[in-house]
Amino acid sequence: MRLLLVEDDDRVAAALTAVLGRHGFQVRHARSGHEALDALVPDGSEPFRVVLLDLGLPDRDGFEVCSRIRAGSGIPVIMVTARADIRSRIHGLNLGADDYITKPYDMGELLARIHAVARRGLPAGAAADRPAGGPLESRGIVIDRERRRVSVNGRDVPLTRKEFDLLALLAQSPGVVYRREQIFSEVWRSGWEGNGRTLEVHIGSLRTKLGLPGLVEAVRGVGYRLIPEQPAEPAADGAAPGAGPAGDAADPAAAER
Repeated sequence: MRLLLVEDDDRVAAALTAVLGRHGFQVRHARSGHEALDALVPDGSEPFRVVLLDLGLPDRDGFEVCSRIRAGSGIPVIMVTARADIRSRIHGLNLGADDYITKPYDMGELLARIHAVARRGLPAGAAADRPAGGPLESRGIVIDRERRRVSVNGRDVPLTRKEFDLLALLAQSPGVVYRREQIFSEVWRSGWEGNGRTLEVHIGSLRTKLGLPGLVEAVRGVGYRLIPEQPAEPAADGAAPGAGPAGDAADPAAAER
């Protein structure tokens, strides 16, 4: 999940970026309101899912930045600030902020708030590219996210809620390695520390239920990826696929290798 952090204090930003990174977030740091608004201009990159916005910025007030973000985008905004007075809270929410949290804060609470606002929907302009409920298809697997149903070559496969969410996440980008931290952040809404066995069990269950033991690959020390479907190799010299040099059937043992 991509996140835009708007914070003028580099030390605070560095510490927060490190923690968020360990929980699977891809963080872009903007040091001013101008940088933040520039970062939100569509450029073909994956859209940001959430903006963490400090109010004390060097070039303009954070309230103004929030107002301008809300005027042109539906991306969720969480104001993260030392201003704890009720009038500032009310003003920020009235300007369109989705949440307001004051410093110092508990990191667990911040993570929970990020996930809560992110679940409300993708940023404006992203829905057409990555529909929240659209079907996903890969290697004969059809994932119907609206009905939360999975089939393999036309055969329905019942999955638990977490198994379904895990498969849907990996299937969004076949071949892309998802870090353990990111998987737990997206699927379990928590950190992965101490929960590695839980992830292994769910991966093993997916492989078994889908009948595709090689579907999900473990990348040592990093995470997991869904193996993308390999295109069929063209037959040489017009020979039928699987035929030998003289058109004979291929050696079954060779096909197994």
